[in-house]
Amino acid sequence: MAWLILDRDGVINHDSDAFIRAPEEWLPIPGSIAAMARLTRAGWRVTIATNQSGLARGLFDESTLAAIHDKLDGTVCAAGGRVDALVYCPHGPDDGCHCRKPRPGLYQELAHRLGERLEGVPVVGDSARDLEAAAAVGARPILVRTGKGEATLARGGLPAGTEVYADLAAAVTRLLDEEKR
Repeated sequence: MAWLILDRDGVINHDSDAFIRAPEEWLPIPGSIAAMARLTRAGWRVTIATNQSGLARGLFDESTLAAIHDKLDGTVCAAGGRVDALVYCPHGPDDGCHCRKPRPGLYQELAHRLGERLEGVPVVGDSARDLEAAAAVGARPILVRTGKGEATLARGGLPAGTEVYADLAAAVTRLLDEEKR
C-alpha cells in the first residue's frame, strides 16, 4: 500500500513564528485537507511527522497539542480522509534527541509502526530539515512553497532530487497522476 509523510505546520496548516498554541490557531491551508482526503480515497496511508518544540519551550502542554491534533484529524475525517499515524518531537532544538528533524527518528518511527520501508516514500515538507531527514533515510523529498517553503527554496542547498510544488494539493495531484501510469 502506498504511503507518504507530511510535515504539519506550513504544509497542512498555516504556520506561525509564534507557534500554533491552541486549536483555534490551527487553520488549514486551502486545498490541503481535500488533498489528504484524495489520498485516502486512492488507498494511500497518510502520516504526519512534526517537530513541536513549543512543548519544550512551555508554550503549550500535551493536552493542548492533543486538542490541536484532534481538530486536524476531525477536519480530515469530515472531508472523507484519514490520518493513519501522527508522530511528533516534543524536544527543543538543543536537546540532541534522535526524533527532531533533520534527524530521521520520526520517519523511522512511522515506518516501524506501519511495517513499511522508507526508501522512495514521498515526504512533503516546507523546510530544509524535513527534506534532510527524508534524504537521510532514502525517502523522496518534496518541497512545497507554502509555509516556509519559498524561503527554503531561496536559501538553496536542498537534497539532490528534491521536487518542488506550489502546495500540498499540487504535490498530491502529481503523486496520484504517477500512480495512474
